[in-house]
Amino acid sequence: MKSLLTAAFLVAVAAGSAGAANAQALEAGATAATASGPATFTAPSSASGGVIPTVGSNYRLRAGDEVTLSVFGEQALSPQQPLRILPGGAVEIPLVGEVIIGGRTPSEAGRIVARRFGRFVRSPRVTVAVFSVAPIETLVLGNVRAPGKYVLSPPAKLTDVIAAAGGLGPTDGDLPVARIQSPSGNVSSVSLQKLLHDGDVSLNVAVMPGDEIYVPSPNLFAVHVLGAVDKPGDVQLHEGDDLAMAVARAGTSASQNPDLNRITVTRAGADGKTTTTSVNLYDVIKSGDVSRDLKLQKGDLVYVPQARRGGSGVGDALLFLRHLVFF
Repeated sequence: MKSLLTAAFLVAVAAGSAGAANAQALEAGATAATASGPATFTAPSSASGGVIPTVGSNYRLRAGDEVTLSVFGEQALSPQQPLRILPGGAVEIPLVGEVIIGGRTPSEAGRIVARRFGRFVRSPRVTVAVFSVAPIETLVLGNVRAPGKYVLSPPAKLTDVIAAAGGLGPTDGDLPVARIQSPSGNVSSVSLQKLLHDGDVSLNVAVMPGDEIYVPSPNLFAVHVLGAVDKPGDVQLHEGDDLAMAVARAGTSASQNPDLNRITVTRAGADGKTTTTSVNLYDVIKSGDVSRDLKLQKGDLVYVPQARRGGSGVGDALLFLRHLVFF
């Protein structure tokens, strides 16, 4: 159910921000990524390979962007070709040399370049305009359907990256907290439960070039379930699962005649000593208060004895356990 909600939210975000055509492109790309590995998403590009810009006046120039530069009334000083911003944030301008404009808005960059031209021209007026925007390259790892490197059109959001990677993988319980690490090593966290399930779009943060995004998988561990169950042996659980889930996954058909009143859980401590806890799972189910159930840990040994005779209402408890594995 959560996977359906996640997919629906991703499509809604894509449709709201980029229109129906872009939403279809994202969906098609996600399908391709799922079927044949990571896809590469790019926007329409200029002749030089950059993305045709749709940026505002507050856009901050970055490495890989291309800009045009014009000096008012001095056509001979205006470069005829776009200038590419180098990894350090600088551009090479004929006559004045290297000028650092990375991290600046176009208007700020124009003023910086004008000061450099001031050695040759009186009161120069310089205009810097974005010619093409460098695409955003990100790495997506963890519980997505097609982990890998992706190239997206700026501006890109976290949901764009997840959609490009084919959406989230299998989940059980609340959606995980994604971690975003920048090239400088700064790490931020975003609750996908709040973003995708609850619809808090304020958490749909911008993704920057070089960001690495990790989506944790559900934590799995094994317990041993023996006794009057259909499939005795190791049972895989997710972190936070309780005794009822373990017994449900092991199977509780009426033919086994399990005694849910006297289940024991044996646990080994860090010091090697074992403790045994008796749980009346029938009483827990009957009360409807699942918080009373015992949370299991890796390596727990669960023993379900066979009842001497069927008790009143036990059938309802067994039916509850059989339904539990479908949620």
